[in-house]
Formats: sequence, C-alpha cells, structure tokens
Amino acid sequence: MAETPGPDGRPPGRPPAATPLGRFRSEVRGAITPRAGLIMLGVLVIELAFVVSYIGAFHSPTPDRIPVAVVAPAAEQGAVIEKLNSIPGEPLEGRPADSAAQARAMVLEREVDAALLVAPQERGDRLLVASAGGPSGVQTLELVFRKADPSRPLQVTDLRPPNEADGRGLASFYLAVGLVVGGYLASAAASASYGARPPDLHRVTIRLGALAVLSVLSGLGGAIIVDQVFDALTGHFAAIWWIGALTTFAAAAAGMAFQILLGPVGIALSVVIFVVLGNPSAGGVYPAALLPPFWRDVGPALPNGASVTLLRNYAYFGGHHTATAWWVLSAWAVGGVLVSALVVGFRRRPAAADGPPSPTAAGGTGATA
Repeated sequence: MAETPGPDGRPPGRPPAATPLGRFRSEVRGAITPRAGLIMLGVLVIELAFVVSYIGAFHSPTPDRIPVAVVAPAAEQGAVIEKLNSIPGEPLEGRPADSAAQARAMVLEREVDAALLVAPQERGDRLLVASAGGPSGVQTLELVFRKADPSRPLQVTDLRPPNEADGRGLASFYLAVGLVVGGYLASAAASASYGARPPDLHRVTIRLGALAVLSVLSGLGGAIIVDQVFDALTGHFAAIWWIGALTTFAAAAAGMAFQILLGPVGIALSVVIFVVLGNPSAGGVYPAALLPPFWRDVGPALPNGASVTLLRNYAYFGGHHTATAWWVLSAWAVGGVLVSALVVGFRRRPAAADGPPSPTAAGGTGATA
C-alpha cells in the first residue's frame, strides 16, 4: 500500500533536507521531472541549432559560380568567358550564347541568372537580369561586374522585376514557409488525438486523408492571400493553389512519418528539418548561389527550397526549370505516406501472430490508439 505524502510533499518518516542546498535540490525535483528536464535540454539544442543555421547561412553571402550567358563577337567570346571564370573566388561561370535573343531566353527560362552582351565597338556592355528571381542576387552580380572592370560602363536591364506588391521578391518565400510550417503542425495536431502512432493502417489512412483535405484548403488559402488579397503573385492562381497543396501535404506526410517512427521526438525532427535547415537554405532571402556550400547543397532537396522554386518560377518565369522541384516535393509526400504505412504494418505483424486481441484491446481505451 502506497504511503500518503505529508503536508510538505515528502513521504512520512523521511526527514527534510538539512542544508539549504539539499532543500533546493528537493524543491527542483518536486517542480521539474527528469522527463521535463530532458525536453528542456532538447529545446536548448534546437534553439542553438536554429541560431547556428541562420547565422551560418546568412552571415556572409558570397557568390559562387553564378551562371552567366555571354554574347560577344566570335573572336572575343572565348576570351570574355575565360576572363569571367578567372575572377578570384570564381563568383561567375560564363556560358556561350549565340545571340542576344538566345541569351534573353536563357535568363527568362532560368538556365542562367544573367546575360552579358559585349559590344567592343561601343563604350559599354549590357547586363540582362531578372530580379524577380532574387534581388539580392542581381545586386551581387552588378557589384562583381563593376569590380571586374571599373573602367568599362555597364548598363543593367531588368527583364523581369518583381510585382510592385511583391517588394523584395520574397512573397514566394514567405508563402512557402507558411505552407511548410502549417503542414508539420497539422501532423502534430493529428497526433494529439490518440497518440503519435496510429494502431493500424485504417487509422493511418484516415489521418492521411484528413491531412490531404487540410492541404488542399491550405493551398487555396495561400493562393487567395498572395493573389487576391495582396496582389503579390498574380495571374497564376490555380498553379499556386496546387503547389501550395502539395507543399503542405509533403511536410504533413513527412511529419507524420517522423512521429510514427520516433514518437513525440518526431515533432522535434520536423522542426530541425523544416525550420532549422529548410528555411535558411530555401533560396528566399539569398539565392542558392550566395549561400555557403552546405546550405546551397541541402536546400533544393528539402520541401522549403522546392516550394520556393515552384512558386517563384510559375509566378514569374512561366514554370520553367521546375522539374526537379516537382520531383522533390512529390518524393517527400509519397515517402511520408509509404513510411507511415510500412512502419505501422510491420508493427502490427507481431501482434497478429500472438492471436486475436482481447475484448479490451479491441475496443481500446482511447489512451493508446
């Protein structure tokens, strides 16, 4: 029979701590459980990882092999490209283009970030850019070219600036951030009902169905906000809607898979992947070419970066250069569904081998479902 605690919370017969330090330890043990202490330690780790990731990605943006198409007389084109590629630090990667029209198309189809039109008989050169793909990247390009040859004037032509209501061209980034956060929070909310690990494939299917419906509504809401309410990304309502739906579902399905694999710890893993790593590497604040190697490499493989690419390129560039981003989002969505189904299916097999469940287990109590 359990002993009834005394008025001070200690079992009867146990003397109070004799020293102030002992009393303090006793009070701490009574206020914070070991499990709560571990959770707080985990929060500290995630917090510091957040700081490291964001400062590491943004503290010193440096251009790295930004692709630039070069149009110049045949006798000089090779020398111009070699000069661009030999700039200290390799900020540029020159590529030949046959004509100004081809170079313009390469910029607008996102094959290159800019195009340099060299006219030796004239006093200056012309740089074609598309700041809707990232104003900070265009500013960096201008600085690189002006430093490379300060004596030669450079005329910059912006082929595709952001919409007036899109300001710094960040609407696609903030929309993607909201959609991804909504997705993994939705999966966490679903786990609050009957636990992070559904007991069978039927419950998994129901949860995934609910997340799919929420994702469609999420994409619709996002499209209404950026198109109809703020006029930031206009003229591509249906495309933005379904990109938003897939983005939300990819994060939700992956978040659910993490929770089924790891329990509540899976929510922390979602935060690490989608917030700590995904946001700074998404190419929103700075394009990938300005990020350090780790963030530049990991960004396109995460839902955040894929979503930004899709939203931006459909809103401004006719959907060009988006195949990889579609595959990435689809892989996260399908992978989340398959992992959830397979893990729950394998966990059900040992239980089935032990015989039919008892009436209590079959009915459930609601605490472990």
